[in-house]
Amino acid sequence: MDLLHDHLIRARATGAVFARTVAEPPWGMRLSGSIQLGVHAVVRGRGWLWTDTPGSAVELSPGTVVLVRGGPDHSIGDRPGADCVGPEEFRARHPLTGAGDHPRATVFLCGAYRFSGEVGRALLDSLPQVMTLTPALDDPLRDVITLLSRELGTTRPAQQIVLDRLLDLLLVLAIRSDFEQNTTAPRWYRASADPRLGAALRAMHENAAHPWTVPELAAISGLSRAAFARAFQEKLGQAPMRYLTEWRMTLARDHLRDGDLSLARIAEAVGYASPFAFTAAFRRHHGSPPGVWRKAERPAADPS
Repeated sequence: MDLLHDHLIRARATGAVFARTVAEPPWGMRLSGSIQLGVHAVVRGRGWLWTDTPGSAVELSPGTVVLVRGGPDHSIGDRPGADCVGPEEFRARHPLTGAGDHPRATVFLCGAYRFSGEVGRALLDSLPQVMTLTPALDDPLRDVITLLSRELGTTRPAQQIVLDRLLDLLLVLAIRSDFEQNTTAPRWYRASADPRLGAALRAMHENAAHPWTVPELAAISGLSRAAFARAFQEKLGQAPMRYLTEWRMTLARDHLRDGDLSLARIAEAVGYASPFAFTAAFRRHHGSPPGVWRKAERPAADPS
C-alpha cells in the first residue's frame, strides 16, 4: 500500500481539458477559480502567471510546471498584468497551431483537473495555492512535458487516451516532487516514510474495516505501545485511534455522497459492528446522523 497512490486513486482525478496554445505578444488569458486544479507549462518562449494577490506573479520558462489550486481566478500572459480575456475569446484572437513560422510566439500547455470526494478535497487542500516546479534536466517531468507538446502538435488516432495518460503522469510527478521538497507536505505523507510508522499507517489505509487497536498497530511497527503512541502523536499531531476514526469518517462521507452503499454496508466497510454503532460515531464526529448529512450535502454537489 502506497499512501500517495491510495489518495490519488480515491480522489478519482480526471483530466477535463488539455490544450496546446501558440500566441504572439501581446497576449493574456484569464482562467476561472472554479477549475479545481490547473496545470500549466511553457514549451517555448516566456510567459507569466499571476493571481489578484499583489506580488504573486511567477515567470514561466521552458521546463517549468505550475499547478494552481481552485479558489481565486488566475491569469497567464506575456507579461505580468497583461490585458486578459476568457478562453473562448483568447482562442479566437490567437488561432495559431504551429510555431515554426512565428519566432516570437510562446507555446504553452494548459490543463484542468477534477477531483472527487473527501479524499480529493483533502489532497487539494494539502497543496499550495500556486505550486511552481522547475525540474532538473534529467527529471522525467521534462520528458512528459516534451511528449505532451509533441502529441498536441498534430491530430492522431487514440490521441485523447495518450493525452489523459500523460496528464496523469504530469500530475503525479508534480505532486510527488512538491511533497518531497516541501516541508508543508501532508503529515501522512511524511509519516509514511518513517520506518517506525509507515507499516502501521499503510495497514490502516489498506484495511480500514479491521478492528485495529494501538497494541496491534504498535506490534506491526515493532515498537512498544507507549513508544508507538508517542511517535505517532509527534509525527501526525494526533493519537492513532483519532487518526483512524478521521480516516474512516472520510471514507464514510465519500460513500454517503456517492450513494453506492446502504448504511449497513458503509458501517461494515469502515469498521463498525452495526449501522447503529456507525450512526452514533458519525453523529459524534459531525453533529448529525448520516442520513441528515447526506441530504444536506446532495444539493451542494456540482453536477457538471
